[in-house]
Amino acid sequence: MSVEARPRLNVVLCWHMHQPQYSDLFTGQYAQPWTYLHAIKDYVDMAAHIEAMPGARAVVNFVPILLEQIDDYGRQVAAFLEEGRPIGDPLLNALACATLPSHTEQRLDLVRACLRVNEERVIRRFAPYVRLVEIARLCLAQPEMAGYLNDQFFSDLLVWYHLGWMAETRRRTDARIQRLQDKGSDFSLHDRRELVTVVGELLQGLIGRYRALAEAGQVELSVTPYAHPIIPLLLDFASAREAMPEAELPEAAGYPGGEERARWHIEEGLAVFERYFGRRPVGCWPAEGSLSEGTLDLLAEAGFRWTATGEQVLAHSVQQDPALKGRPREQWLFQGHAVGGRPIQCFFRDDGLSDLIGFTYSSWHADDAVANLVGHLENIARATADGHEHLVAIILDGENAWEYYPENGYYFLSALYRTLVEHPHLNLTTFSDCLQRDIPPGGLQRLVAGSWVYGTFSTWIADRDKNRAWDMLVDAKQTFDRVLAEGNLEPAQQRRAENQLAICEGSDWFWWFGDYNPAGAVHDFDRLYRLHLANLYRLLQVEPPEYLAHAFTTGRANGGVPDVGGVMRRGRPEGG
Repeated sequence: MSVEARPRLNVVLCWHMHQPQYSDLFTGQYAQPWTYLHAIKDYVDMAAHIEAMPGARAVVNFVPILLEQIDDYGRQVAAFLEEGRPIGDPLLNALACATLPSHTEQRLDLVRACLRVNEERVIRRFAPYVRLVEIARLCLAQPEMAGYLNDQFFSDLLVWYHLGWMAETRRRTDARIQRLQDKGSDFSLHDRRELVTVVGELLQGLIGRYRALAEAGQVELSVTPYAHPIIPLLLDFASAREAMPEAELPEAAGYPGGEERARWHIEEGLAVFERYFGRRPVGCWPAEGSLSEGTLDLLAEAGFRWTATGEQVLAHSVQQDPALKGRPREQWLFQGHAVGGRPIQCFFRDDGLSDLIGFTYSSWHADDAVANLVGHLENIARATADGHEHLVAIILDGENAWEYYPENGYYFLSALYRTLVEHPHLNLTTFSDCLQRDIPPGGLQRLVAGSWVYGTFSTWIADRDKNRAWDMLVDAKQTFDRVLAEGNLEPAQQRRAENQLAICEGSDWFWWFGDYNPAGAVHDFDRLYRLHLANLYRLLQVEPPEYLAHAFTTGRANGGVPDVGGVMRRGRPEGG
């Protein structure tokens, strides 16, 4: 078939936006700052790059608890600026407040916090920040020096930390940010308040920007069930053995009432999504791309028309499908599949191309990286030139990869959108647009349960600490069921308990547990998980088990790909 006659290859960029619930819902205090920091940097930049290229298209997926946290931060900053109320995030509150910490340990905590950023791409970019960091590290090596540092040092360190986390598109256009960067040091309280004002503007305008992009037809917005749970494991722990037959499972036989809870997350996620975006999504990116046939049935029942997961899930499934087994990759990957004839199409991530963006191209010149990616896409177009339409799904987190790119991926993302929009044989599109064109789906007969990480659930179960976390959650759920059956909670109390239970059911706690992760991050998530479980017991008016007062994990720094906060870069780990 001639180049002119063959259909253009459909390319879908799908960016997944996710952070777990960092807020203690009892106190309103945030345990980690990653939600607002990623918001003012990555979520802002990802919107701005699409806005700057009118022909650009993308799918952007939001986790509902992330939307709620962005909204909460925006309201808290507004309340501080308008009424002087404290902000429930220690780091952002320190930037905003006139009085800086005076106790030595508080000052050391502030120093540690302001070093949690990529050194090569951020700190070394700004000479004043480098000088502050040199002093900060000396202070950490000799803690007694903290008492000799004056408030001006901490004021400057806070300002530069937040300037480092600023969206590149805002850095290049906002005169206030440029003035602060040019000033370099001796930042006043007015300077800090001005920076807080910028942060507030970005947070308060963020959700509306994505809503406007969706209304303009440039972005398809999709959703994840409410608190990012691994639904296949809620439904059946044994689903882990479909891809890992020898997997060691928790002591509990399964998660009690898992199907009911899965439906709750789906319904609550849809309600939150509609509240913020004024529309019902067509697609669902399940937490960690975790799918099973039971999960597909629940998503179809909820009215979703598409979902997606990783290539390895499809590869495992193809091996058990007589009609597809043995066929080359291009004959089963680059299309949607209606598994077993279900009324929902499943799309599959091209792991290789997605991981090139997530882990490889950050060290390349932007033009070379984009040319390489387009070369791969052109090869796929030639390999699938059979007269039918095909689709390449590139799916990854819309946040962590950019820490490792020069200037937060500014040049790479600009060149990526421009090149794909202008390419004569590639069609930058969305999953819903492909459905509307009635491209015939593949005929995959059954799905082997798995996720976008290795095509298994090994990141969330089948490890001593992960299994212990599931057993702790099962204990809490059994208590929840008993208390609700007794009928002693008022409707408002029950609602709060349901929301708290949902947070405990999120995937992130299980992701971090295991001795292959950075010890600091494991410790943070261990503590936060136990806090959320203890809060659930308190809401149920039951004394928390004594074991929740003690750490139970054994993380150590190896194997993972840490991001700037000691948090693994999301997506398939490098080399997986």
